[in-house]
Amino acid sequence: MNKFVRLIALAPVLASGGAAADGFALGAKAGTLGLGVEGTTALSRNINLRVGINNYSYSFDETASNIRYNADVDLQSGGLIFDWHPFAGTFRLSAGWLYNKNAAHLTTTPTSNVTIGNNTYTPAQVGTLSGDLKFKKNAPYLGLGWGNAVAKGGPFGVTFEIGALFQGNPAVTLRSSNGAVSQADLQREAQDAEADLDSFKVYPVVSLGFSYRF
Repeated sequence: MNKFVRLIALAPVLASGGAAADGFALGAKAGTLGLGVEGTTALSRNINLRVGINNYSYSFDETASNIRYNADVDLQSGGLIFDWHPFAGTFRLSAGWLYNKNAAHLTTTPTSNVTIGNNTYTPAQVGTLSGDLKFKKNAPYLGLGWGNAVAKGGPFGVTFEIGALFQGNPAVTLRSSNGAVSQADLQREAQDAEADLDSFKVYPVVSLGFSYRF
């Protein structure tokens, strides 16, 4: 996350080159990308630049290829978003890029026979089946929302945003702790899991935030 922190540190410098009358704003938000902080500066009357980072971890259960996994999810992302306010008001259309480190660690310990790839294995043969779910690092973002953190007026502001992060097809790798499951079956199972998790290639983004303009 160090590179994202450096981006945030550069935001005041960017602000000095934008519309000085509108100043610079710092904000905090929460949403489907996790908890985030961001800096906003005006590049013109209708266009703002946001630089931010997001981070959060949580767990949930997911079924892929008929196997129930426990998924520990790490949300980590950061990048640059351009906001266009077409009517010079609070409504905005957004586009940008995120450095995407969103990932999940999958684990399951079967208590009955399971089919992995083309073969059926006993719990003793499988042990613990674990793996990783990752996405492409460079992900485009499109969204729309309401709120202009650097608009003239009071220093405090509220923002709301919905959008989509195009993080690509998931890449799954699987491992068996007992070593009895063949690599060919693990690879086939990983491919089946990727197909089942295909809906995650477009990640929905919803966030609510608060900002302070300097």
